[in-house]
Amino acid sequence: MKPMAHLGVGIGWRPEIADAVERLPGLDWVEVVAENICPGHLPDSLLRLRERGVRVVPHGVSLGLGGAHRPDPESLAALGERAVALGAPLVTEHIAFVRTTAPAPALEAGHLLPVPRTRDALDVLCENVRIAQDALPVPLALENIAALFSWPGEEMTEGEFLTELVERTGVRLLIDVANLHTNRVNRGEDPAAVLDAIPLEALAYVHVAGGFERDGVWHDTHAHPVPGVVLDVLAELRRRVDPPGVLLERDDDFPPEGELAGELDAIRGVVNSAALAPSPPLPASRDAAQDRAPHTPAGLEAARTRVGLEQAALLSALVAGTPVPEGFDRQRIRVQTRALAAKRAGVVAKVAPELPGILGGEKPYREAFLAYARNRPMGGGYRRDALDFAEHLLIRDLPADPAARRRLTEWWQERAGVRPPRRIVRWARALVGRAA
Repeated sequence: MKPMAHLGVGIGWRPEIADAVERLPGLDWVEVVAENICPGHLPDSLLRLRERGVRVVPHGVSLGLGGAHRPDPESLAALGERAVALGAPLVTEHIAFVRTTAPAPALEAGHLLPVPRTRDALDVLCENVRIAQDALPVPLALENIAALFSWPGEEMTEGEFLTELVERTGVRLLIDVANLHTNRVNRGEDPAAVLDAIPLEALAYVHVAGGFERDGVWHDTHAHPVPGVVLDVLAELRRRVDPPGVLLERDDDFPPEGELAGELDAIRGVVNSAALAPSPPLPASRDAAQDRAPHTPAGLEAARTRVGLEQAALLSALVAGTPVPEGFDRQRIRVQTRALAAKRAGVVAKVAPELPGILGGEKPYREAFLAYARNRPMGGGYRRDALDFAEHLLIRDLPADPAARRRLTEWWQERAGVRPPRRIVRWARALVGRAA
């Protein structure tokens, strides 16, 4: 595997902190969420950074390469277009699934969920990665994700899973040290053991991010300062390898510019001060075929079916209120369910910022949305979700305040582009009659 190009120390570019990012001293590169930019209309801030020689790497969040379905060709083409438009040396994605396509109806998580570390799931992932690699114009790197729960019946450790993925596909790794710490708290996995087991020569770059612990669960928020325990994991990695790049991620509750600069300085301090320790002997390389014969095409399709059924059962429990599959920690699944609903509420409030105001503020909006989302999976994206939420309230003669109900009706009608439900029509006509 060829050495990865040196990137240096960077930060995740977000529109909310674009001006601050441009002013950060000593910035080597930035990463941008691929789905949030349009190749033909790049933000002026990114164009100015590129003119200064700052590299820009697109980071995808929606491919779901760990899902049972094959990668969507249009999504792969879009990711490749962004890499070309940005002159990026590589693109990155996640070892995760985000949706199910079978059995119908399709379900969306709106979040990165862990794949089971089984032979079936690895076989499916490897084929999906090879499909993506063939379609992309630049190398691909995949990120380990943070998880709130473990799958029952797993057949490999994280280190074994990642190592075999690299051996079979040649994909590079994006190691998130905050996710390693998250999985230490939530799944009892030792970050040092993972780092010792994986092929660090495949390392593309490193993510560093913040979070917090509550009731024995670590929440990887990307909205809190980077804690010392995460910097300690970065130091563990640095003792094993000189990473080609390290990047600070911050997605919400953005601090003042000086705090961002301070976090970058702390990261630079770890990268520059930690000395490389003598490399431990690597485990003997092995051919996966020695352990298990590769699937025939029919066998791989059967594996896709099995993985798809498992993922659909779990995702249905998380977003549609169906029973939790056997073997899962039910308390952790409840935590994940609440987290998914809260994230969904937050994104809907961003794409439809009028809704909290109509419903009387952030608290009543969230209470109403979480009640709606309990047994209502998202379908058709967040804008459609906002419309469905409004329709759900109006059909139930909510909100109780007539003025708020009138405003919500008008908001829904302006955006839906179709006739409202009959109960809304009757209510609107009655309202007009009373006003006449």
